[in-house]
Amino acid sequence: MINTLLRVYPSELKIPYDLKRKRSCCMQLTNRTNQYVAFKVKTTNPTKYSVRHTCGILLPRSSCNVTVTMQAPSEAPLDHHCKDKFLVQSVVVRHGPTMKYFAPELFTKVPGRVIEEFKLRVVYVAANPPSPVPEEEEEEEEEEEEDSSPRPEVGYQVKIPAVLDAVTGALVESKLVAERECRVDENQKLHRKMELQSATKSSQQGFSVMFVLLVFMSSVYIGHLMKHIMV
Repeated sequence: MINTLLRVYPSELKIPYDLKRKRSCCMQLTNRTNQYVAFKVKTTNPTKYSVRHTCGILLPRSSCNVTVTMQAPSEAPLDHHCKDKFLVQSVVVRHGPTMKYFAPELFTKVPGRVIEEFKLRVVYVAANPPSPVPEEEEEEEEEEEEDSSPRPEVGYQVKIPAVLDAVTGALVESKLVAERECRVDENQKLHRKMELQSATKSSQQGFSVMFVLLVFMSSVYIGHLMKHIMV
């Protein structure tokens, strides 16, 4: 039977199967006509699924989404095969678009009333399907794993102390050189200071001798002069 009132997409409900977790999927209902169309969603296993929205009225050429949520399963099925099904019923509403015109009697089959039905089966899919990896990539990954084995870590443990020892030795050597240069500068300053003090002392001693000689010569000259005056 070809549906002329509603377009239901997709044609089957693919629900991710995940133990102890709720999973959902969505179906889209589209009104193909220029009339108001009421819909109703049913399932063969109502205790296992919750549906939002189970019924409604679509405006002409409009769409709506229906969310189907599967309760958290406690155990995995043996063959991941599901026998559950959903049924979408649709019928034309001639009075108006509001829900007050929605009644269960709309979906009762009577002469002159066309009720269309669309069946969807439930299909389980893996919640997190593994991505296919080419063999070449797998070999590269194995090589990377081998390269990332603990052996390089041992090498790093050997090299790091050697680098630290070299840096420490360089620092110690530069410190010793700086101290040696500082001592040389201090010795040179001390030597210059001693030379300056020695020169100052020598000049003072020379001045004292000259002063004594000058006084002596002055005394002799004055005595000689006084002698001539008295004569």
